[in-house]
Amino acid sequence: CPLALLLSSPCSPAPSLSFSGMLRAILFDFNGVIVNDEPQHCEALIATLATYGYTLDQEGYYRDYLGFDDRECFRFTFQRMGRTVDEAEINDAIERKAVRYAGAIRASLELVPGSAEFIRAAADEGHRLAVVSGALRREIDLVLGTSGLHRYFDVIVAAEDVSHCKPDPQGYRAARKALGIPALGCIVIEDSLPGLEAARAAGIRCAMLTTSHPAGQLSGADLVWQDFRGRHPRELPWAA
Repeated sequence: CPLALLLSSPCSPAPSLSFSGMLRAILFDFNGVIVNDEPQHCEALIATLATYGYTLDQEGYYRDYLGFDDRECFRFTFQRMGRTVDEAEINDAIERKAVRYAGAIRASLELVPGSAEFIRAAADEGHRLAVVSGALRREIDLVLGTSGLHRYFDVIVAAEDVSHCKPDPQGYRAARKALGIPALGCIVIEDSLPGLEAARAAGIRCAMLTTSHPAGQLSGADLVWQDFRGRHPRELPWAA
């Protein structure tokens, strides 16, 4: 089925209902939730920034950049460097990083443990599924296509579809509106603190994975899992 913002998939299973009769949806972040690709993003960003004379290490990436989309990563860095923020240069930097990322993913694709099985189970239960991510659409398509998970998602909100990245709630609000399901019928699954903040601002309950932060830093979440192994959508903190 085709994937696009605000387009529903014609071959989706029948929508699920809670005991109160409410339609249900799961809104997945992408990096660190479906695909375990933060190392590839980190390496691609470090290498790309080095071509501009900026040194970033892994610790700095996870401290300062996690949750940013690519545009904000480069805007933030160029401002730190005292460079004029030129959109053409930012677009060029995004393209350079995207090429490095794609090569790394094609060489070694690793999904978050249990994510594929969890997504299939959610679809089998009739839940509507969406991806809401600061990743580029072509990066999302590459991973979902390679992993065979494309067909399970009704909506994708990628970096190109929003004007503000997380912690702004714009992406989650857009996905919820596209699915036509109220906030009480939705659950967000995230791994970053900006993502948790975005879910909260959108009025949606949020389960967190510890793929990017230790559990002790995720006390604001409704539920915390290490990953999806042995988990089922029925365990999510659905509204009564």
